[in-house]
Amino acid sequence: MPNQSPGGTTDVVAVTTNRPDDSPGKPSNIKPLKSSIMQTVGIIGGAGFIGSYVTQKFLAEGYHVKVSTTDIANRAKYEHLLALPNAEHLTVAALDLRQADTVAGFVDGCERLVHSGTPFQLDVQDPQKELFEPTVTGTENFLAALLNVAGLKQVVMVASVAGWNTAFPMNPPTVAPDHVFSEADTPYFGETDHPYAQAKFIADQTVRDFIAKHPDLPFGIITVSPTGVMGNSLSARQDSTSIGLQYLFKHKIAPNPFVEMLFATDAAFALVDVRDVAEAIFQAATRPGLHGRNYLISTETYTVSDMGRMLNQQPPVATGAVVYDSTMAQRELGVSFRPVQETLNLYV
Repeated sequence: MPNQSPGGTTDVVAVTTNRPDDSPGKPSNIKPLKSSIMQTVGIIGGAGFIGSYVTQKFLAEGYHVKVSTTDIANRAKYEHLLALPNAEHLTVAALDLRQADTVAGFVDGCERLVHSGTPFQLDVQDPQKELFEPTVTGTENFLAALLNVAGLKQVVMVASVAGWNTAFPMNPPTVAPDHVFSEADTPYFGETDHPYAQAKFIADQTVRDFIAKHPDLPFGIITVSPTGVMGNSLSARQDSTSIGLQYLFKHKIAPNPFVEMLFATDAAFALVDVRDVAEAIFQAATRPGLHGRNYLISTETYTVSDMGRMLNQQPPVATGAVVYDSTMAQRELGVSFRPVQETLNLYV
């Protein structure tokens, strides 16, 4: 792990912020309010595939953005953020979620926080070390640190469809093949499902338990649970699993048994554009009255073979189906979703 300064932060840019009040209450269609006073949002994983778009969005909206990185000395991990508009309001800080003291140092001084910093890995050698510790222990440390952040207003947990269904992209055995999932469903955990999905499920249940044990929090916690996130990367890095899956599907490459299974079964993936996920996260972080919500973020579902066609600028054979219903997100967050064909046709 990188060397870290006391409190776990290394500033690149710093600004002064104040904290307007917007306490959590009932769900609302009120749009986020613009303020002449710059607020600070901390984005754990803000240089990743999804996180980079979230960072871009908050900078564009006039926030000071504090982004975490696991290796502050490796500029390649976050260099693309420094070229974004308004990057003079960007701070990059070292953070190890497994170390509670560095988490406390990172979240201090933030009015809003986004946690999108859990690893997305499908080819895993040591699930405990590579997935469960950073995902579950990291979530526990993050939640504990929130209780000591003065002036905190809103927190967004970027979870996963795996928090609802660890068998994803398959349906669990508990539902019919044509079942349409919504937030009313009981989450499903499969003992033999992929460890990535299991870790995300346990982390999400940790959040549910935390909310239940702290009924009088002075800030809101909102979860967004995207399905398969697709699109282009803002970074030139080649280590994104989402980007890697698109490459494999486009070129019909199966480097491991999991991807071989996806091709063999022509698995159907519920998908969503990374830009739409970032917009949903921003809205969840800035709209009042959403505390405790867990939003499914998804649009159409297509088979792997049709995904390959669209990634090669060809039309799909089948019409996209809705398997994960995002009506609640559209209604309460005011978001809309791009067609999957548009997203995949633009992949490069």
